[in-house]
Amino acid sequence: MSENGTLLQLKQVAQQYGSGERRFTAVENINLTLAEGEFVALLGPSGCGKSTLLRIITGLQEATGGEVLYKERPLRGVNPQSTIVFQTFALFPWLTVLENVAVALKAKGIPLDLRTTRAIDALDRVGLDGFENAYPRELSGGMRQKVGFARAMVTEPELLCLDEPFSALDVLSAEALRGELLELWTGGQIPTKAILMVSHNIEEAVFMADRIVVMDKNPGRIVADLTIPLPHPRQRKSAEFQGVVDQVYATLAGQTQPEHLELGTAPGEPGRTRRLPQVAITDLAALLEYLDDLTGNRADIYRLAEELGLGSDPLLNLVETAELLGFATIAKGDITLTSLGETFAEASILARKEIFATRIRRLPIIKWLLSMLRAANRQQLAWDVVQTALELEFPPQEAERQMDTMVNWGRYAEILAYDDDNATLYLESNSTTDVQPL
Repeated sequence: MSENGTLLQLKQVAQQYGSGERRFTAVENINLTLAEGEFVALLGPSGCGKSTLLRIITGLQEATGGEVLYKERPLRGVNPQSTIVFQTFALFPWLTVLENVAVALKAKGIPLDLRTTRAIDALDRVGLDGFENAYPRELSGGMRQKVGFARAMVTEPELLCLDEPFSALDVLSAEALRGELLELWTGGQIPTKAILMVSHNIEEAVFMADRIVVMDKNPGRIVADLTIPLPHPRQRKSAEFQGVVDQVYATLAGQTQPEHLELGTAPGEPGRTRRLPQVAITDLAALLEYLDDLTGNRADIYRLAEELGLGSDPLLNLVETAELLGFATIAKGDITLTSLGETFAEASILARKEIFATRIRRLPIIKWLLSMLRAANRQQLAWDVVQTALELEFPPQEAERQMDTMVNWGRYAEILAYDDDNATLYLESNSTTDVQPL
């Protein structure tokens, strides 16, 4: 350990994929310090590079830029002092619980008798004493993930990395496992010196972590580093806890910017191509209707998550879409319906389609697609042609998501059509001319 207690440092870390015109940046300019005794959560929307950073930190992936220091020394290859727990259980089905834990020690060359003793101790610490000879198929999801934790901790890592370890569990199992991990950590029952957890669950991060590092995407970057000034155990219903959650929601949601900044640029143009959030129009309409019924057409975004029963990721995607289309504005963690949003919420089905069509025509990525179709033979383009063009801006998986969103939104607005039999996009007849934007 360094004299100042610093365990990990990331300096100007960047990760790029591809080459030439298809080169894109997953994360950039990441500066992060993790000290002994800290539990830090990486929080941000899907696609912001949280899991990429974990792989870089543990040495499973080498960054294309910047420097990773562990105990003030450059990290080369896999870090033997760290381990990672993934969201999937990743157990060997043909091995018993005990064997699944002991296999981590076998890889380190630990003698058989010592492997068994340490594996039994690790299982006991996570509450699985008595299940040593069971097979994974005999366990619940929560118990299987406990085996994953035991396997990670049996090697006594200095740095324990968690990649959304509770997301595959049901609500009750996840809550129980969070509490048990915190009990081990705060009680000093594990030798781990620091924990770094990736999460997209805001309440989970506030409940567990000492610091929350907030990331944004396109490209992935750190936008805030928040200290959580609450002692453990934390009470979710306390005003202090809810105040911190509200602060994190406000940080993630940001606030409405001038239109030229909000909309970004079209593919192939200088500047940032704005990704379209992947949301269903029915869900967006439901959000706008809900806001329309509230006094002042305004709501606290954090309260909306609870009132609508939505996770932070889907809710923030809906909020972003409402803002992008000019149906709402965001400021200080609140969302307020605009007059246009109110009109949409109260309009008929056909009127909603017309309003939506007019609004999405403003979006540079939609303008780009319509322009390509107008210039194409018979105003038709193969799906693969458009996706290949988008892959100059986005990684393949994101390019496909953008295609799905553009087609779904375009179909709803009746400005695009898609023939699934031959995977072809084409213009609807009413899309050959421009419409004056609202």
